[in-house]
Amino acid sequence: MGRSFFRRDPATVARELLGCAMLHCCDGEWLGGWIVETEAYLAEGDPACHAARGRGRSNASMFEPAGTLYVYPIHAKHCVNLVTENAGVGSAVLIRAIEPVWGIDAMMQNRNVSDLRRVTSGPGMICSAMGIDRASDAMDVTRADDWLLTGGHQVADRVTQTPRIGVSRAADLRLRFFVDGNRFVSGLAREHTRPRRDVLGPDKDPSR
Repeated sequence: MGRSFFRRDPATVARELLGCAMLHCCDGEWLGGWIVETEAYLAEGDPACHAARGRGRSNASMFEPAGTLYVYPIHAKHCVNLVTENAGVGSAVLIRAIEPVWGIDAMMQNRNVSDLRRVTSGPGMICSAMGIDRASDAMDVTRADDWLLTGGHQVADRVTQTPRIGVSRAADLRLRFFVDGNRFVSGLAREHTRPRRDVLGPDKDPSR
Protein backbone atom coordinates (compact mmCIF):
# COMPACT_ATOMS: atom_id res chain seq x y z
CA MET A 1 0.00 0.00 0.00
CA GLY A 2 1.37 3.36 -1.02
CA ARG A 3 0.96 6.65 0.75
CA SER A 4 -2.00 7.60 -1.42
CA PHE A 5 -4.09 4.83 0.19
CA PHE A 6 -3.69 6.44 3.61
CA ARG A 7 -3.92 10.05 2.40
CA ARG A 8 -7.73 10.00 2.63
CA ASP A 9 -10.30 10.59 5.34
CA PRO A 10 -9.88 8.15 8.25
CA ALA A 11 -13.37 6.63 7.98
CA THR A 12 -12.72 5.57 4.38
CA VAL A 13 -9.31 4.17 5.24
CA ALA A 14 -10.70 2.35 8.29
CA ARG A 15 -13.36 0.64 6.18
CA GLU A 16 -11.02 -0.27 3.33
CA LEU A 17 -8.32 -1.67 5.63
CA LEU A 18 -10.68 -4.52 6.52
CA GLY A 19 -9.53 -7.69 4.81
CA CYS A 20 -6.02 -6.32 4.24
CA ALA A 21 -2.88 -7.99 5.54
CA MET A 22 -0.76 -6.30 8.20
CA LEU A 23 2.61 -7.84 9.06
CA HIS A 24 5.56 -6.85 11.23
CA CYS A 25 8.93 -8.56 10.98
CA CYS A 26 10.04 -9.24 14.57
CA ASP A 27 13.27 -11.11 15.34
CA GLY A 28 13.47 -12.27 11.74
CA GLU A 29 9.91 -13.66 11.54
CA TRP A 30 6.87 -12.09 9.91
CA LEU A 31 3.96 -11.81 12.35
CA GLY A 32 0.43 -10.71 11.54
CA GLY A 33 -2.76 -11.49 9.69
CA TRP A 34 -5.91 -10.02 8.17
CA ILE A 35 -7.31 -6.81 9.62
CA VAL A 36 -10.91 -7.47 10.72
CA GLU A 37 -11.74 -4.49 12.98
CA THR A 38 -10.77 -0.80 12.92
CA GLU A 39 -11.78 2.56 14.37
CA ALA A 40 -11.44 5.98 12.76
CA TYR A 41 -10.37 9.08 14.70
CA LEU A 42 -11.13 12.42 13.08
CA ALA A 43 -9.06 15.59 13.00
CA GLU A 44 -12.10 17.80 13.54
CA GLY A 45 -15.21 17.44 15.70
CA ASP A 46 -13.87 14.40 17.50
CA PRO A 47 -12.75 15.05 21.09
CA ALA A 48 -11.88 11.36 21.46
CA CYS A 49 -9.05 11.80 18.93
CA HIS A 50 -5.64 12.31 20.56
CA ALA A 51 -4.94 15.12 18.09
CA ALA A 52 -7.81 17.17 19.54
CA ARG A 53 -5.52 18.50 22.28
CA GLY A 54 -3.01 19.77 19.73
CA ARG A 55 0.41 18.52 18.78
CA GLY A 56 2.68 17.48 21.61
CA ARG A 57 5.62 15.19 22.17
CA SER A 58 3.48 12.11 22.89
CA ASN A 59 1.21 12.43 19.84
CA ALA A 60 3.59 14.09 17.36
CA SER A 61 3.51 11.13 14.97
CA MET A 62 -0.22 11.73 14.38
CA PHE A 63 0.76 14.87 12.46
CA GLU A 64 3.32 13.11 10.25
CA PRO A 65 2.62 12.04 6.62
CA ALA A 66 -0.07 9.47 5.88
CA GLY A 67 1.08 5.90 6.46
CA THR A 68 3.04 6.74 9.60
CA LEU A 69 2.52 4.60 12.69
CA TYR A 70 1.15 6.23 15.82
CA VAL A 71 1.81 3.89 18.76
CA TYR A 72 0.74 4.97 22.22
CA PRO A 73 0.90 3.25 25.64
CA ILE A 74 -2.22 2.49 27.69
CA HIS A 75 -2.46 0.42 30.89
CA ALA A 76 1.05 -1.06 30.41
CA LYS A 77 0.11 -2.08 26.86
CA HIS A 78 0.26 -0.37 23.48
CA CYS A 79 -2.16 0.44 20.66
CA VAL A 80 -1.15 0.84 17.02
CA ASN A 81 -2.71 3.36 14.63
CA LEU A 82 -2.10 4.29 11.00
CA VAL A 83 -1.99 8.03 10.33
CA THR A 84 -4.30 9.32 7.58
CA GLU A 85 -4.82 12.45 5.46
CA ASN A 86 -2.12 15.06 4.91
CA ALA A 87 0.82 15.87 7.17
CA GLY A 88 -0.16 18.30 9.92
CA VAL A 89 -3.83 17.27 10.01
CA GLY A 90 -3.87 14.81 12.94
CA SER A 91 -6.17 11.87 12.13
CA ALA A 92 -5.64 8.12 12.30
CA VAL A 93 -7.12 4.63 12.22
CA LEU A 94 -6.81 2.34 15.23
CA ILE A 95 -6.28 -1.34 14.41
CA ARG A 96 -8.62 -3.10 16.83
CA ALA A 97 -8.47 -6.75 15.74
CA ILE A 98 -6.57 -9.00 13.36
CA GLU A 99 -7.26 -12.56 12.27
CA PRO A 100 -3.90 -14.24 13.00
CA VAL A 101 -2.35 -15.98 10.00
CA TRP A 102 1.45 -15.61 9.88
CA GLY A 103 3.79 -16.43 12.75
CA ILE A 104 0.96 -17.78 14.89
CA ASP A 105 3.20 -19.85 17.17
CA ALA A 106 5.45 -16.88 17.90
CA MET A 107 2.47 -14.60 18.51
CA MET A 108 0.88 -17.09 20.90
CA GLN A 109 4.18 -17.31 22.75
CA ASN A 110 4.45 -13.53 22.91
CA ARG A 111 0.94 -13.39 24.36
CA ASN A 112 1.46 -16.45 26.58
CA VAL A 113 -1.92 -17.86 25.58
CA SER A 114 -3.13 -21.13 24.05
CA ASP A 115 -6.50 -19.84 22.78
CA LEU A 116 -6.12 -18.50 19.25
CA ARG A 117 -8.98 -16.04 19.80
CA ARG A 118 -6.93 -14.34 22.54
CA VAL A 119 -3.94 -13.63 20.32
CA THR A 120 -4.94 -10.52 18.34
CA SER A 121 -8.61 -9.85 19.21
CA GLY A 122 -8.02 -6.42 20.72
CA PRO A 123 -5.65 -3.48 20.18
CA GLY A 124 -3.43 -4.25 23.18
CA MET A 125 -3.28 -7.92 22.20
CA ILE A 126 -2.16 -7.01 18.68
CA CYS A 127 0.83 -5.02 19.89
CA SER A 128 1.85 -7.65 22.42
CA ALA A 129 1.56 -10.47 19.86
CA MET A 130 3.30 -8.66 17.01
CA GLY A 131 6.12 -7.10 19.03
CA ILE A 132 4.90 -3.52 18.63
CA ASP A 133 5.85 -0.85 21.18
CA ARG A 134 6.86 2.81 21.26
CA ALA A 135 9.97 1.93 19.25
CA SER A 136 7.62 1.55 16.27
CA ASP A 137 6.06 4.98 16.81
CA ALA A 138 6.58 7.35 13.84
CA MET A 139 7.63 4.47 11.55
CA ASP A 140 6.65 4.97 7.92
CA VAL A 141 4.99 1.70 6.89
CA THR A 142 5.05 2.69 3.21
CA ARG A 143 8.86 2.53 3.26
CA ALA A 144 9.96 0.42 6.25
CA ASP A 145 11.51 -2.96 5.42
CA ASP A 146 10.09 -4.60 8.54
CA TRP A 147 6.45 -3.62 7.88
CA LEU A 148 4.06 -4.77 5.21
CA LEU A 149 0.48 -3.78 4.47
CA THR A 150 -1.17 -5.15 1.37
CA GLY A 151 -4.59 -5.92 -0.05
CA GLY A 152 -6.12 -9.31 0.53
CA HIS A 153 -9.75 -10.31 0.95
CA GLN A 154 -12.72 -8.41 -0.45
CA VAL A 155 -15.10 -7.90 2.47
CA ALA A 156 -17.01 -4.75 1.48
CA ASP A 157 -20.36 -6.58 1.57
CA ARG A 158 -19.72 -7.82 5.13
CA VAL A 159 -18.73 -4.58 6.86
CA THR A 160 -20.67 -3.51 9.96
CA GLN A 161 -20.42 0.03 11.33
CA THR A 162 -21.00 0.91 15.00
CA PRO A 163 -19.95 3.46 17.63
CA ARG A 164 -16.40 3.06 18.89
CA ILE A 165 -15.53 1.01 21.97
CA GLY A 166 -14.31 2.48 25.24
CA VAL A 167 -14.57 6.18 24.40
CA SER A 168 -16.40 8.59 26.70
CA ARG A 169 -16.39 11.57 24.33
CA ALA A 170 -18.01 11.57 20.89
CA ALA A 171 -19.34 8.15 21.85
CA ASP A 172 -22.21 8.39 19.37
CA LEU A 173 -20.01 8.66 16.28
CA ARG A 174 -20.29 5.46 14.24
CA LEU A 175 -16.62 5.13 13.40
CA ARG A 176 -15.95 1.49 14.26
CA PHE A 177 -15.86 -0.98 11.38
CA PHE A 178 -15.60 -4.76 11.48
CA VAL A 179 -16.08 -7.87 9.37
CA ASP A 180 -19.49 -9.24 10.32
CA GLY A 181 -19.32 -12.77 11.72
CA ASN A 182 -15.53 -12.94 11.99
CA ARG A 183 -14.55 -14.84 15.11
CA PHE A 184 -11.58 -12.59 15.89
CA VAL A 185 -13.50 -9.31 16.15
CA SER A 186 -13.56 -7.86 19.66
CA GLY A 187 -16.71 -6.69 21.39
CA LEU A 188 -20.09 -8.38 21.77
CA ALA A 189 -21.41 -11.23 19.67
CA ARG A 190 -24.84 -9.59 19.45
CA GLU A 191 -23.37 -6.82 17.31
CA HIS A 192 -23.03 -9.34 14.47
CA THR A 193 -25.82 -10.43 12.14
CA ARG A 194 -24.33 -13.89 11.74
CA PRO A 195 -22.71 -16.32 14.20
CA ARG A 196 -19.24 -15.08 15.12
CA ARG A 197 -17.31 -18.07 13.86
CA ASP A 198 -16.27 -17.10 10.31
CA VAL A 199 -12.65 -16.72 9.22
CA LEU A 200 -11.10 -15.13 6.16
CA GLY A 201 -8.61 -17.97 6.02
CA PRO A 202 -4.99 -18.21 4.85
CA ASP A 203 -3.80 -16.99 1.49
CA LYS A 204 -0.50 -16.58 -0.33
CA ASP A 205 2.06 -15.19 2.11
CA PRO A 206 2.38 -11.48 1.17
CA SER A 207 5.81 -11.29 2.85
CA ARG A 208 7.32 -13.47 0.09
